[in-house]
Amino acid sequence: CFPARKRDKIKMDDNSRFGGRMEFRSMNDSIKRKKIGEGVFFTAITDPKFKSNRISVNLLLPLEEETAANRAIVPFVLRLRYRDCPDFTRLNEKLCDLYGAIVDGDVRKYGAYQIMNLSVQFLDDRYSIAGEPLVQACADLACGMLFDPYLESGLFSEEDVRLERQNLIDTIASEFNDKREYAINKCISLMFDGSPLAVKKYGTRERAERITAESATEAYRDILRRAAVEILFIGCGDPSAAEKVFSTRFAGVQRQPVTYDVSLPCVSSKEVRTVREDMDIAQGKLVMGFRTGETTSPDAVNAMKMMVALYGGTPFSRLFQNVREKLSLCYYCAARYDKASGMMMVDSGVETGNEQKARDEILRQLELVKQGAFDDGELNSTILTISNALKSTVDTLSGLENWYLTQILSGTDESPLENAQKVSQITKDEIRAAASQITLDTVFFLAAKKEGQDQ
Repeated sequence: CFPARKRDKIKMDDNSRFGGRMEFRSMNDSIKRKKIGEGVFFTAITDPKFKSNRISVNLLLPLEEETAANRAIVPFVLRLRYRDCPDFTRLNEKLCDLYGAIVDGDVRKYGAYQIMNLSVQFLDDRYSIAGEPLVQACADLACGMLFDPYLESGLFSEEDVRLERQNLIDTIASEFNDKREYAINKCISLMFDGSPLAVKKYGTRERAERITAESATEAYRDILRRAAVEILFIGCGDPSAAEKVFSTRFAGVQRQPVTYDVSLPCVSSKEVRTVREDMDIAQGKLVMGFRTGETTSPDAVNAMKMMVALYGGTPFSRLFQNVREKLSLCYYCAARYDKASGMMMVDSGVETGNEQKARDEILRQLELVKQGAFDDGELNSTILTISNALKSTVDTLSGLENWYLTQILSGTDESPLENAQKVSQITKDEIRAAASQITLDTVFFLAAKKEGQDQ
């Protein structure tokens, strides 16, 4: 009943657009949001086309290198078992009794915040054979995992921690084997050196290796006490039973939650930092990190998203068509936009010796976008691609969860379809204006060692 393992948004103050409400507040016809505890918010997203529901509990804390690894292991330990189901067999039987419900843990990163996630996906009450209250039962299950973990002498099980510690170490170590991911993460760490934005969501291998049952349990208790909490209920069912369960459980917890800062960094680079690293690889990796400047409003974010897609986010983008196809300067060349960190990243696979030519052409294509040297066909194709991607977001419960969690954390409340409508109205001038804010900050090149070069 466990899905494949995944490794790959907070206290709003009372003056925020979502804070301080003691009743469900309608953001649009299908979304209601309520504050149910100190730093705890419950959001219900209703979509009648589904026959199941998903409860997602997201616990947010600022990223810190010292604590990231210990916090990262917590959701994976919590999902293994809990007090009322103290072993895998009992938990598996419980999930089967709940018509094959699925539980999972995950760790995510949003800007400078680490998100510890627990989720349960299950059939809605209306489709149970004997009318069992599955919403309440699965909310109880999620709360059992969160509030009543399986403990031995007051600590997480040594065996559970040993298992999940090794899984965490293996996940962190696997980055080195994926040289594209390694180069991207190295550029990010250089670009945001000394900032929480540079901290990886799983922490470092060195700190992961030092995780103990005691340190993991301490991290769990700190998360429960200090984390800002975003609970999402997505699906066709009535969320009221789940909201009541979580309200009751959180009412019994002494909390001092952090305040989530919804503001985005608005930084322009002052000088370009260039770093080269040699490695025994067949293909060089060129990664260029750009600052996106002032992108605080939703309209500015939409324009930047469209600009990055037109520039390097689709198979018909300027980077793909020119740098890769026409000039054959790289094996791949793509741009991505992270609004939470105010960054655009361009990464490409190049032959060592061609990195300067590729870098020059990547910058030249950006300059052409700044000048508006793209036609209506490029713009329309980009709009169609982004709109189709947004529309497909509503096809799965997990897609809706990811979308609305990001919306909440960025301080907006648009649905994917509303955002698709706004994206379709982005103009050429808005894309030019977005491109004009882009400044190159950091260049990292992972070079292939030449034959005879020292190892």
